[in-house]
Amino acid sequence: MGTVLGQTFIGTLTERFVEGGLNGMLLILASLLLAIFFTVKAFASLKRDAATFLKYKKMINQVVLLGLVISFANSLFGLIQGFDALEASGAADPGIIAGGLKITLLSPLFGLLVFILGHTATFVLSWMRNADAQ
Repeated sequence: MGTVLGQTFIGTLTERFVEGGLNGMLLILASLLLAIFFTVKAFASLKRDAATFLKYKKMINQVVLLGLVISFANSLFGLIQGFDALEASGAADPGIIAGGLKITLLSPLFGLLVFILGHTATFVLSWMRNADAQ
C-alpha cells in the first residue's frame, strides 16, 4: 500500500512539475539544489570563523530569492502565453481559463516552497550558531 501511495505522489508531483513549465521549473529546482548544497556547507562551517559561515548563509538567501523571482517570472510568461492563446481562439470557456490559472500558480507555489525552506534553513543555522556561542 505504501509503495502505491508513494508512486502516486511522485507521479502527481512530476506531472505538476512539468505542467508548471519545464524550463522555469528546472531553474527553480536548480536553485533548490544549490540552496541544499550551500546549507550543507554552512552546517559544516558552524564551528569555523564567522566570515565563512556568513558567506554560506548569504548564498542560501540569495539563491532561494533567485528561485522565487524565477518562479514569478515563469508564471507571468505562462499567463502571457495563455492570454495570447485565448485571444487567438476568440472563445472564453471558464473551464479552460480556470485550468490555465491553476497551472500558472504551480510555479510560484514551488518557488515559495523553495524560499520558505531556504529561509528556514538559515534560521536554524543562525540559531545553532548562536547556541554554540553561549
